[in-house]
Amino acid sequence: MRTERDTLGEVNVPDDALYGAQTQRAVENYPVSGLREHPLFVHAFIVLKKAAAQANKELGAIDAHLADSIIAACDDLLNNAETYRGQFVVDVFQAGAGTSFNMNVNEVIANLANPRRGTYTPVHPNDHVNMAQSTNDVFPTAIRVATLLLLNELFPQLDALAGAFDERGGAFKDVIKSGRTHLQDAVPLTLGQEFRAYGSATRRAARLLRDAANELRILGIGGTAVGTGMNAPRGYRQIVVRRLNEMTDLDLIATDDLREAMQSQLPVAAVSGALRNLALELTRITNDLRLLASGPQTGLAEITLPAVQPGSSIMPGKVNPSMLECMNQVLFHIIGSATTIDYAVQAGQLELNVMMPLMAFEILFSIEILKNYLPLFIARCIAGIEADREQCETYYISSPSLATALNPIIGYARAAEIAKESAKSGTPIPQLLREKKLLSDDEIARIFTPEFLAGQAD
Repeated sequence: MRTERDTLGEVNVPDDALYGAQTQRAVENYPVSGLREHPLFVHAFIVLKKAAAQANKELGAIDAHLADSIIAACDDLLNNAETYRGQFVVDVFQAGAGTSFNMNVNEVIANLANPRRGTYTPVHPNDHVNMAQSTNDVFPTAIRVATLLLLNELFPQLDALAGAFDERGGAFKDVIKSGRTHLQDAVPLTLGQEFRAYGSATRRAARLLRDAANELRILGIGGTAVGTGMNAPRGYRQIVVRRLNEMTDLDLIATDDLREAMQSQLPVAAVSGALRNLALELTRITNDLRLLASGPQTGLAEITLPAVQPGSSIMPGKVNPSMLECMNQVLFHIIGSATTIDYAVQAGQLELNVMMPLMAFEILFSIEILKNYLPLFIARCIAGIEADREQCETYYISSPSLATALNPIIGYARAAEIAKESAKSGTPIPQLLREKKLLSDDEIARIFTPEFLAGQAD
């Protein structure tokens, strides 16, 4: 151990640690979960510290040698992220606003920049690494940058999911089946139409998420403690944003109201809400697929899923919709995290929202688990779905709802009588029409075609 000092006194710090006294206090004060902030959040923080040092150097606010030492330390951390990951040790559940995490980053950079750890000479974590900054403007800026970076990894996976639904829709374009509303028989459609609708729903939800993410590009960096910019030199925030854009290519802009950016975390809530809406849509689709695959003998069994593992420890031969079940659990967690973020966002008071560490963890974890699972979900589930054409045909041809096509010909009331008789006797509607001589064979053949009934022919 080595002894370091902060404004509260001496603290013993592990000798091999790059962090210092304030981080060690957080380790001792908040051994809550063992969870750490997302690696991209650490990355965003270090990128921001580098941009700040570059801005301070450009404006002459810091000695060029000190700035270069900070920049070099940041580059070392960015280029060797795995090596240094264990130095960022503050629990997700920590003091409000993220001061402990900010100081963790400041201390690591300072100790890397100095010849001897713990001396903070010449580079000091507060005076130099944190120059022109406050946790209050740095932490929300890092949330935005990290979230945008991680969303850029998620969006291609969502596009791939929509494409997989479209591909299956094309494969099933001629599979006529009974529609269902209120979980009761309804007029027919094709399985292809059903799957293409899943692709459209995925694209729409992803588009809404992209729209919400644009709000994250507006940064309040330079507001320092309460949005007045105290201790930040003129021009600093514009330079920081420019430097961040050079390193991230995210099209970031400086806000025109630093006070609002400090008080409100509405952009985080907007992205979280869009993520929740995406999760709700995907939950609906996932539940549909589980229902369509139910069986094989006592369910709908209109589709078959790829078998990825044995389904039971006691029932031999059982195969479950395991990939869909896992997806449900991922989506349920995202929905729950969104509720947590809702509570955190509304908890802002006066000039600051102190619940940002929780927001950062929840939104990034939600994006991470969905991003990680989607490629497997596509490859091991959606891409391998097959139609049971015979089962779909059986349901379709025996559905009383086929009588709907008769409304313009024999009227709603008479068509209802035919539908009820079909449901009671089990006789298909085309057969009843022939037996009762209500329509000719030519009329029946023209009306009861898959193309016409599924809306693909006039």
